[in-house]
Formats: sequence, structure tokens, C-alpha cells
Amino acid sequence: MTAEISFKEVKKHKSKKSLWMVIHNDVYDVTKFLEEHPGGEDTLLENAGKDASQAFEDVGHSEDARELLKKYKIGTLPAADKRKDIPLNCNTLKWALLALAGAIVIGIVLKKTMT
Repeated sequence: MTAEISFKEVKKHKSKKSLWMVIHNDVYDVTKFLEEHPGGEDTLLENAGKDASQAFEDVGHSEDARELLKKYKIGTLPAADKRKDIPLNCNTLKWALLALAGAIVIGIVLKKTMT
């Protein structure tokens, strides 16, 4: 079972000694990842104790990065603290656009073959 951690508690952890952040309503302790982060520790420190969902998605993290993130998950926000306006995962958006493009191509092909 995943622990519920309030956003108020997350806000207390914003230093190099204890760095927590929220991504898509899940809470992560990335203190041990500071030195390993490819973007440097400043990026993580800027988002320490905050909801970093938008910053995480803006960078366009790979599937490997998303998989690695699971290692640092320590809990989830309680229902009262959860955001409903979380940005779309970039990969979800890419697949949606690809499906739309495919539908358009199929429509054009069908129209040309029917006439």
C-alpha cells in the first residue's frame, strides 16, 4: 500500500539534505538522485517541495527516465491535495496525434478510391 503524504509535508523537504517533489500526484524523494540527475542538481532544487509535474513534462523525459522515477516514489497525495489539471504525458499526446494523422490518411485514401 502506498503511503499518503500531504502537500504540506512535501513543502518541508526542499534542501539538498531532503528533497521531495510531486509529479502527477505522486510524491518522490529524489535526495539520492541529486548528483546523478543528467540536468544537474539545480533543476531538482528549483522544484524541491513543489509540484514538478509541468517541469517534468516540459523537458520531455524518456520512458527510461519515467521508469527510473518509480524507484524514488515514497507515496501519493491524499485526495484533498491532488491536482486535477496535471499536464498530459508527452507520450500520450504523441500517440493521440499519430492516431489522428493515421485517421486522416485513411480518410483521404478511402475518398480517392471511392470516387
